Amino acid sequence: MLDIPDSEIEWTAVRAQGAGGQNVNKVSSAVHLRFDVRASSLPEAVKARLLALRDHRMTAEGIVIIKAQRYRSLELNRQDAIARLHALVNGVARPPVVRRATRPTLGSQKRRLEGKSQRGQVKALRGKVTES
Repeated sequence: MLDIPDSEIEWTAVRAQGAGGQNVNKVSSAVHLRFDVRASSLPEAVKARLLALRDHRMTAEGIVIIKAQRYRSLELNRQDAIARLHALVNGVARPPVVRRATRPTLGSQKRRLEGKSQRGQVKALRGKVTES
């Protein structure tokens, strides 16, 4: 698990959308989290994988923007945004496992061919019936 310093995260409090009662037009309880991937202290390999992601939260300049407005509390929304950022970064922290090509086993080849021949027999029986 990678640690992201608080100094690399930029916070902006904004007004949340949706229901909020009397406070909805007075209190800024939603949070915009901005995290610049290129200027961060993450390892270069993690930065590269993060920038290669095709994610709607990532801008063309390499800035991750997360809007958290699930809760009515500003602090809970901050914690939610941090948790989502950590999930995004930790998702690319481990390099992907390289797939090694393997050959099918002899048994699986035989089972496949038997299934194909059975299917062919079923289709051959669908022809016209002739009286002899």
